[in-house]
Amino acid sequence: MKKIFSTLLATLFVAGSVAASSTIDLGEGNLKYKDMPQYQSYLKNKDNTQMTEYGGSVPYDKHDGVNPLPKGYKHAQPYLKNLWLGYPFSYEYKRAQGHTQAIEDVTHIDRINRYSEQAGLPATCWNCKTTTIPTLVEKFGDKFWSSNFHDYREAHEGSKHAIGCANCHDEKTFALAITSFPLDEALKRQGKDWRKASKQEMRSLVCAQCHVEYYFETKDHGVAAKPHLPWDKGMNPADMYEFYSNGDPKRDAFKGAFTDFTHAASKTKIIKAQHPEYEMFSDGVHGAAGVSCSDCHMPRDKNGMSSHHWTSPLKSTESIQASCVSCHKDKTPEYLKGRVEFHQEKAWKQLNIAQEKSVRAHEAVRLAMEFKGVDEKLLAEAREMTRKGQWFWDYVSAENSAGFHNPTKTLDTLASSQQYSDQAVQLAMQATGYAIAPKLEGPIEKIVPPIMEHSRKLQQDQKHLDSHVWLKYLPVLPQADLVWDKNKKLK
Repeated sequence: MKKIFSTLLATLFVAGSVAASSTIDLGEGNLKYKDMPQYQSYLKNKDNTQMTEYGGSVPYDKHDGVNPLPKGYKHAQPYLKNLWLGYPFSYEYKRAQGHTQAIEDVTHIDRINRYSEQAGLPATCWNCKTTTIPTLVEKFGDKFWSSNFHDYREAHEGSKHAIGCANCHDEKTFALAITSFPLDEALKRQGKDWRKASKQEMRSLVCAQCHVEYYFETKDHGVAAKPHLPWDKGMNPADMYEFYSNGDPKRDAFKGAFTDFTHAASKTKIIKAQHPEYEMFSDGVHGAAGVSCSDCHMPRDKNGMSSHHWTSPLKSTESIQASCVSCHKDKTPEYLKGRVEFHQEKAWKQLNIAQEKSVRAHEAVRLAMEFKGVDEKLLAEAREMTRKGQWFWDYVSAENSAGFHNPTKTLDTLASSQQYSDQAVQLAMQATGYAIAPKLEGPIEKIVPPIMEHSRKLQQDQKHLDSHVWLKYLPVLPQADLVWDKNKKLK
């Protein structure tokens, strides 16, 4: 049955659908587009070897600040596995290689269970990785979102179906177009129609199809696993936290406080931020001035043609010249790069402080939770502050500009995170009559070491779970071998 299903999908993609007919084959090229300058610049997205000071496209482990590239990098966040413990993000979280490698990244990542016939995450995870979503939803309707991710592996080829022309352009007119269901619906709830947007607005909205915060609707109040953008109360982290805490079931498709997972060690209900670049950028100095995402990340050449090499302008003097100097004509590329890194350095320092405070909050709650006679009301308040502290930290952590898209909002958000986490520690200590206070003194790395190694395979070993006090809260997984290697089934 599964073989028939995969054959159906493969036939569907090749049959001339909107999604497939505009996709670019990076292996052999596409005769219709290969001589176009946009396509030639698009091919540059295959390069996954370049880094900037705080970003880049080398797929290193983002928690590893010990090993050199390509495994780790000097600017890391060592507590990522700790803070996502009990959620698939704790298994693996790498720097993305880029748009054209999106399918390769998502089919190889350990967050999706490749040791089982069931992926553990829904087909929704294809949403921002491929051009095929309109075709799949047209064929299978809303049942697609909650179906098994694995069922679509064999029908997707990384070279043919990764992010491409059809994600952002009408296949007949080449005009900019929104193909993302969740963005289209979010704009409608705001009373906006992207078809009436200006071209400059569209040069950012097409990026907002994926570079945004989102969550999955719940089956009891919406469409199971359908992506939903939480913009109804505003686009700032505090607005979104209010949204997640007091959602309207009829509008937001969840009831009560929303949660993505419960932290294994502290039993705190956590919201996992995604990648809110659009929200962060929108009211930053550039977004507020009417600069679009494409002005910086798709600069025009001397003939007015937009580059389709979607990357950071900081990767070369030439790209800074094309992007930044086009507006800041009185500044040199060296000066402009230095200003960007000035902001990023400040943001990165506060990001890691916020991360460490969040870990201390979880540990305080864990200790209080196991203290006999704990004040449960105060413990509940401590968990709420821990939840908020992690959300505000993760909002910046998941945003991919290391603070530059909006330096003011970045530092304000991280200040809030630190304050909430500090409050959580105080409440947890108070809940135990300060009995746990001595255990929370000193450097955080002495109290709770970073979890450097953790994966689905390691969780199949009880010895691994016994190696860290927080890992002991996880269940041992049954022994299993790999079933999937990218889009190929091994058995």
